[in-house]
Parts: sequence; C-alpha cells; structure tokens
Amino acid sequence: MANLSEAPKYDASSIQVLEGLEAVRKRPGMYIGSTDIRGLHHLVFEVVDNAIDEALAGVCDTIQVIIHPDASVSVIDNGRGIPVGPHPIQKDASGKPMDTLDVVMTILHAGGKFGGGGYKVASGLHGVGVSAVNALSQWFESEVHLDGKIYHQRYEHGKPIGKVKERGRIKKDDPYQHGTKQTFSPDTAIFKEGIDYKFDALAQRFREMAFLTRRITISLLDERDGRESSWHFEGGIRSFVRYLNKNRKVLFDSPIYMEKQVGDTNVELAIQYTDGYAESVFSFANNINTVDGGTHLTGFRTALSRTLNSYGRKAGLLKDNDENFTGDDVREGMTAIISVKLTDPQFESQTKSKLGNAEVKGQVESATGEALQRFLEENPKEAKAIIEKALLAARARDAARKARDLVIRKSALESMTLPGKLADCSERDPAKSEIYIVEGDSAGGSAKQGRDRRFQAILPLRGKILNVEKARLDKILGNEEIKTLITALGCGVGDSFNMDNLRYGRVLIMTDADTDGAHIRTLLLTFFFRYMEPLIEHGHLFIAQPPLFRVQVGKEVQWVYTDDERERIVKKANGKNVGIQRYKGLGEMNPDQLWETTLDPSKRTVLQVMIEDAVKADSTFDMLMGSEVAPRKRFIQTHAKSVQNLDV
Repeated sequence: MANLSEAPKYDASSIQVLEGLEAVRKRPGMYIGSTDIRGLHHLVFEVVDNAIDEALAGVCDTIQVIIHPDASVSVIDNGRGIPVGPHPIQKDASGKPMDTLDVVMTILHAGGKFGGGGYKVASGLHGVGVSAVNALSQWFESEVHLDGKIYHQRYEHGKPIGKVKERGRIKKDDPYQHGTKQTFSPDTAIFKEGIDYKFDALAQRFREMAFLTRRITISLLDERDGRESSWHFEGGIRSFVRYLNKNRKVLFDSPIYMEKQVGDTNVELAIQYTDGYAESVFSFANNINTVDGGTHLTGFRTALSRTLNSYGRKAGLLKDNDENFTGDDVREGMTAIISVKLTDPQFESQTKSKLGNAEVKGQVESATGEALQRFLEENPKEAKAIIEKALLAARARDAARKARDLVIRKSALESMTLPGKLADCSERDPAKSEIYIVEGDSAGGSAKQGRDRRFQAILPLRGKILNVEKARLDKILGNEEIKTLITALGCGVGDSFNMDNLRYGRVLIMTDADTDGAHIRTLLLTFFFRYMEPLIEHGHLFIAQPPLFRVQVGKEVQWVYTDDERERIVKKANGKNVGIQRYKGLGEMNPDQLWETTLDPSKRTVLQVMIEDAVKADSTFDMLMGSEVAPRKRFIQTHAKSVQNLDV
C-alpha cells in the first residue's frame, strides 16, 4: 500500500482556479502549440484568420500585415469592424455591461462564430484566437473603424487599460472606411527565444490563404528591411494546383475543377496529374490546413478510386482479369487540393489538424464522383492518360510489394540479423539510443572508434543513395544502401512504416562539409520525407553539425563551424601565431576529435529536422530533386552568390 504520509499536501487549497486569460499565460502551448518561432508566427496567423473569416463572409477583400521595426505587428482589414458598445449579457466586476470590444479581446470562447449569425463560415471556431494573442502580448491595441467613427482600446498583458474610447471620425480619403486594425507586441517573458519573425514563413502561409480565398488581396510589409509582397489569385485553388506543379511536367494543362454546394457544405476541388511518382494532396476545412486529413479527405479518396475503376472497366482500359486499382495507384503523381467550407466544423483539437464531421464524407464523395465522372467522359484523351498512369503504378506496386517483403524478411525484426556494416549499440531501449548515418567507410571508421558503444550505433553508407524523387518504390527497394538503411532502422517503409518498431530514438545524418556531403544529406532527407515522413513528424530525425575548422591560438584550441567565426577569431588573435586546420571530410578527424565535437551529447550541436509547412516542403523537394532541370537551375543561379565564397 502507498505511504500517503510521504505524499505532498493535497487538499482544497491545492486546487487553483485560473481567471480569464491567466490560463493562456500559464499554459501557452495549449493554445498556440509552442513558444518558439512557430508559436510566434501562430500569433500572427490567429489575428489574420479573423480577417480571413470576414472575407469568407463576403465583407472583406483586403488584408494588410506589417512587421514594425520594434517587432510589433499590425493586421489591418476592411471587414465590418469588431462591434463596440455595451454587451447585452457580459458584465464587469462592478456589474456594469462590458464593452463588446473588451469581451472579444479578453474573454475566451467569446466571438461571433458560435451561432449568433455573424458568420456562416469561419476558421477560428474555438474562440480563443485573438484573446489568446492578447494574453501573450506585452501590449495590444485595437482600432475599429465603424459607422464613420474610430474606436480605440489598449491592453497590457491581456488586461484593458481604461475604457474603449472614440478617437474621432474616419476621413473621406481613408482606404479603410470600415474594418479593424490590430497591433500587438509579443511578450518576451513568454517567447524567451526572442522575437524574430521570418518573412518567408509568414509569406508562405499568406500565399496559401490567398489561394484558398479567391479574389482577396493579402499584403505583407517588413519595415525592418523594406521587404514587401502581395498575393491575389482570381483562379483560387486552380491557381494553387498550378503553383504546386510549376516545376513538374503535367499530363494535361488545365486542372480538373469542381465547386458545389452540398447541403450546408461548400465543396471545392482541383486535381492535376504529373509524370512524377509522389502524391501531393492537401486538404483544408474553412481555410485551415487539416494536415491529418479527416472525413473530407476520406470522401475524396473513396470517390477517386471508385470512379477511376468504374471508368477504366467501362472504357475497356482495365481488363476483366486486371485487379481493381488501389488508392495508391490512382493517386500516384497526383496533385490535388480539397477545400470544404461548412458552418459547424468539428476539429479533433485546438490545432485543428483533422476534420471529424461525419456528414462531410458523403458530401465530398458524391460531389467528387459526379465531377470526376463528367470530366472523364468529356475528355477521353486525358482520361486515358490517367488510367494508363494508374496501370503502370499498379504493376510497379506489385513489384514493390515483392521487394518490400524481401526487405522485411531480412529485417532485424524478422530474422534478428542486422546489416554487416552496422556497428550497433548495446542499449535496446529506443528512447536511450541513437544511430549516426555516416558518409563513407573512412568517416564510419572514425565514428565507430569515437562513439559511446553503449547507446550510439554507426551506419556507414557507401556513395550516394538513389534519388527517390525520380524512381518508383520497386526500384528504390532494389537499392542496396536504402535496403541497408531500412533494415537498420527496423520500422519499414512507405505504407508499411510502423513507428513502434523504430530501433533508435534519434536518427542523425552526419555527412562531410562539402558539396558531395550536402548532396548526400539532401538525398537522405528526400528519402525520409517521401517514405518515412512520420520519423520527421515525431521529431526523431536530426542533422549532425561537425566543425569546419580546428583553430589553435597559442595553446587554446577552438572548434569553428563557419567562415565568419574563423575570421573573427583570427582578427582577435592580434598577431599571435594562429594554426588553422580545415576538415573537408569526417575521416580526417581523429576518433577523439569526432567524439568531442560531433558525438558527445553534452557538447555537440545538432539540428532537428521538422516540417513547418508541408506544401512548401513538397514543392522544394520536387524542385531540387525532380526531373525538371530549369527550375533547379534558376534556384542555383539565384542562390549562388550566398555560397560562392564558401571554402568547400
């Protein structure tokens, strides 16, 4: 029996009640995901989402985002403006009606999206968006343009400073005759890693929002350096699909497009096939990227498989003795956007990663099937190209199944035999072990001698693995280095991937600091992204950072990771004798040096690989590793100046 006398005190006084926005400040991760750079960007997205909701209601066509030099951010829209004036229900501490603006800004789960008629469709349905941003800001100022007047309120750490005030009338030449301007400065006590917005990360999300909300204009101005961009797409998600396929060779020019109102749900779909092998399908519900899919994605996939199988047999392209296409067969090389807008979306969590409305599956399934059937019948040439691609995929799938079965039979889990080149560790708990994927036998030898054998395994790979972006799975599984990698990790590949069987809690890519090393690292990242994506999503993949230089000033030795850092040390030496050794390959380092700089967990520097934006990641891998040369050439020419002075 447990000894309760030794337990901490637990009585009525132990129960805390967090009032108002205190809960948000106490547990910010519950509301914005994290307090790192992603959480910082999430603050901006929450405020912009409110403006997007105005656009979805048909009352806003312009959103302007400004990053100010002091790291505060303004979001301006020409929507209806947040209502002001006494709220009919909510009272303050003295019993007087609160101003409606204060209700929206300071009370969780308050807003116009809970059935009050203000919005038919909205993304911020949990009601914690702008109030959570307010809670996590040092200060927040709301300016509302409404009924010819300008109203203003300031908040500090989520609490109103004084009352909502009228600041005068709107000038006739003001482009914002109605709408809301929200300006906030994130609290450095919450975001301790610093306030440093990334223009490109914000731009990527705003571009996505503009694709999904046809005819809206979103602009971003960074006053820190003057960068500015604006997005407006008349084509909506059709333009989105063309954008995703800009570096790919397509089977037909114009995407298949459908928009249909089914009950209370608006279903919009755009599809285009390419000559590639990767599936690029992204689903959205009320403009929220449902990265884990949901009922709308299930309905789309069901209709796609059923319709293509039916058409293939009806047209005689799929013979009687041919098996039906699987979902993988009909989605190979497909780029698609599925977007639904509904009045009462049910997401699985505050992060809104998966849609749960049961009725949406049937709505999307019927709309997709009808539109796809019509397209196939009206465009027999394009239909034949789609079916023939699925037939090739089906044949390759059968070959891949046989190759995968062979790999699995030889895996550690099935036969307890590991690749001969793998230097395994003695630790069997994945949470306590890690594996270094090392370039070449020479570096592998140093790593094997320098590692801690208790928890560190070393897997040297010979040469460059296959570029999986240009090959089907059956060919990929025939590559010896890839088979060795799959066997060592033990968790399978593609559809058979099982995270529970992963043999190491951390997988670290360690390549030389030269162009070949960078190429090998990119090839490995492409493989992990395309065929072991959960490994990245669950935070298991890392990139080791070996030093570029060993710099000795007198008797002091420093390990240096950049050219700029080396130059600073040389300048600070003030004429002292400086010895510099450049490591072009890991094999040039002694085992003890490799341990000290790259293997020792207490001293090493590693980069965790994460997917911040799946759409951008998909496009980037396709551009860098795909079959089209021109986009890759443009990328190299554009970025050549930033690397031309590197000593590689």
